Amino acid sequence: MTPSRHKTALRLHRELTDIWATPPGWGRLQAVNHTVIGKRFMLTALVFFAIGGVLAMLIRTQLATTQSAFLDAAAYAQVFTMHGVVMMFLFAIPFFEGLAMYLLPKMLGSRDLAFPRMSAYGYWCYLFGGMFLVGALVAGVAPDGGWFMYTPLSSATYTPGVNADVWLLGITFVEISALSAAIEILVSVLKLRAPGMSLTRMPIFAWYMLVVAGMMLIGFPPLILGSILLEAERAFSLPFFDPARGGDPLLWQHLFWLFGHPEVYIIFLPAAGALSTIIPTLARRPLEGYEIAVAAVIAIAFLSFGLWVHHMYTVGIPHVALSFFSAASGLVAVPTGVQIFAWLATLAHGKPRMSVPMLHVFGFLFVFVLGGLTGVMLAMVPFDWQAHDTHFVVAHLHYVLVGGFVFPMMAAAYYWLPHIFGRQSVQHLSHAAFWMIFVGFNLTFFAMHLTGLRGMPRRISTYPPEAGWETLNFVSSMGGFIMTTGFALVALDFLLLAVFGKPFRRNPWRAGTLEWAMPTPPPAYAFASLPEISARADRLDPDRLGPALAAGKGYLGSTRHGWMEVLGVDMVTGRAEQVVVLPNRTCLPLLTALASGSVFALLLLKLYWLAPLALLVVVALFLLWTRDCGLTSDLADLPVGHGPNLPHHYHAERPPSYWAMVFTLAADATLYASLLFGALFLWLSAPNWPPGLDIPVDAFTCVAVVAALVIAAAFGRQSLSGNDRVARSLCFAALAYGAALIVLVAFLVGIHGAATRHAAVASIFAVKSYAALHIAVGLVLSLFCLWRIGSGHVSARRDLDLRLGRLWHMFTLITGLAAMAFPFILTLLAGGAGP
Repeated sequence: MTPSRHKTALRLHRELTDIWATPPGWGRLQAVNHTVIGKRFMLTALVFFAIGGVLAMLIRTQLATTQSAFLDAAAYAQVFTMHGVVMMFLFAIPFFEGLAMYLLPKMLGSRDLAFPRMSAYGYWCYLFGGMFLVGALVAGVAPDGGWFMYTPLSSATYTPGVNADVWLLGITFVEISALSAAIEILVSVLKLRAPGMSLTRMPIFAWYMLVVAGMMLIGFPPLILGSILLEAERAFSLPFFDPARGGDPLLWQHLFWLFGHPEVYIIFLPAAGALSTIIPTLARRPLEGYEIAVAAVIAIAFLSFGLWVHHMYTVGIPHVALSFFSAASGLVAVPTGVQIFAWLATLAHGKPRMSVPMLHVFGFLFVFVLGGLTGVMLAMVPFDWQAHDTHFVVAHLHYVLVGGFVFPMMAAAYYWLPHIFGRQSVQHLSHAAFWMIFVGFNLTFFAMHLTGLRGMPRRISTYPPEAGWETLNFVSSMGGFIMTTGFALVALDFLLLAVFGKPFRRNPWRAGTLEWAMPTPPPAYAFASLPEISARADRLDPDRLGPALAAGKGYLGSTRHGWMEVLGVDMVTGRAEQVVVLPNRTCLPLLTALASGSVFALLLLKLYWLAPLALLVVVALFLLWTRDCGLTSDLADLPVGHGPNLPHHYHAERPPSYWAMVFTLAADATLYASLLFGALFLWLSAPNWPPGLDIPVDAFTCVAVVAALVIAAAFGRQSLSGNDRVARSLCFAALAYGAALIVLVAFLVGIHGAATRHAAVASIFAVKSYAALHIAVGLVLSLFCLWRIGSGHVSARRDLDLRLGRLWHMFTLITGLAAMAFPFILTLLAGGAGP
């Protein structure tokens, strides 16, 4: 590089650092950069992993001998429950979210994710929710009904304290983080890629995360709904799960496992994506069957949503349904096997380097295949009936999740930690740590298979000497302590890497993916300029691309107006379409997360009258996010280098925020469909139906609300006509929403007493409450758009706020019509007559 070019590159680096970097000190609370947030997610998840590991050792200490007095039954129930909660909700999912946030922009040739502030908000929600749950354990009021919280054990009758409320409110709070991450990943992968990176050129890890984010979008709403309904039953006596009043405990199991079984694959697939990236690099050969592997991932996502009854074989499901779910449970092994054979073929045709990451890859293959075999065994109904709720199931779960997640994540850590720290591992402890984990794991959980086959139930705190389980349990406990020592050595090894590791220049693994085409540790802006991709993004030459991009020879190789700029592309072809300007760092995500946490804390303290006030503060803080977003005047298309000028994303037809609204409504529709499914399930299966009281229909309320929603949607749509009556149309829409909300709230207040007497009326209450909530949001959006018009943020070319509002208005109309029709349909199904 010539001296003048070096000076130009250095000046560009300084300008980009001033724009993108997180300031030190208290300024770190303003961080929105994906590198910072991704590392925070991963580090926090590892802390929770350590907490979950300590809880696991308490469990193994208790079970090492018969009739142990180490923990009493109540303490054991809390420890057992919190171990599952921490590992499933606070470690596994957040860790891969952090890995995805850190890696995806770098692999896709972008500078950040689509919504940096939402990433930061998600992190704070995750941190506060995790502290909420762990703090309850320290205080002795942790959940104690199992990480699955089955009803009726978790109902107010059998768990009258706040233990169950901690789970329901804490998990719902944490799931906000997961859903925000899902939308963030979906939009970022689809819209913020390097120019030329079509879907068929994406790195395989991006494909895996795209599918996983879609699964999260569909899989998490049923759990959120179930948590809301159970908390409503505990707090307000709405009997969704009480069989004496027309509810059914099995409804909780259906809603939970609609989330719970896809979650197994949600946890496994990011790890599989990491393996599909690491194995080709270490084998020095491109991944065999790239297209087939992508198809297999999509097939797993599709099949995983048809397996939830796999966990409910013993509850009395009809035999025809059991046959269907058993076949589907076995069928999902086929696309999983396709991926394993793709990895084996890549290793067989390549020249693998026997490094520490490869050691963990082989550990994964051994453990996960064994877990898959026991999974096929449990998919068969007769065997599952025998092994259900025994330690055999616990062993299978850990072979699948530890083998399918922890070993790949260890491989990923040793592979990408040099990228994070800019140093290579000294590997003095790496091999010993691996073998201690591998041997300790198999001692622990292989012995559990045997205790399970001998009939040892799960979730028991003591067992009699004559059961014959003590020797195997002692072996399991010793294996657990060996494995824990191995993880402690890994932690020490990572610390040595960060402090004493050997620095390197670039790309120590000779990889072909874009994250290695930047300095390490990576700068806040990732790429000084953005590349154009003309080949599959795992077959690139980072050593050649890196210096050219650092010199500003790619797209957006200069700064303007202090903007944080990335490129938005066509979803399919990767053609550059728009310049996306991201919002700057701010403390607002932290403050909004604190306000959100206060809503859940007030609900836990039973201060229900204060919770709506805190919710209004949350809404106000979210609206404050928009103060520095958008444009107050129309702009000409912006030069980006290497081609035609591109519009600012506020002038584009389909900017990232448009797709974020689409995906948000998709998750919302899933929750609504789950609610309707729950009501129809109660009609079909719950005892004490038909109800012994009139179903409140109230034709006047239904007609009035439908008319108001039609008017609101019509005027909301008219606001896009581009004429001078936009503000007046929004005023009419707001008035219509306000009228509908008043009528609907009055109806809900009137039926609350009847809703506590039977699940039929409670279902109507829930469905119409859903409609009322969406009407309230429609009112807020209408007023917000009026404010944006008054502040000069809306014009004929800058109508994004109005188009987002239009999507909400139409969705509210459709769901509102269904909600108003619901009482009539339920009356016909239940064979009752309304008043």
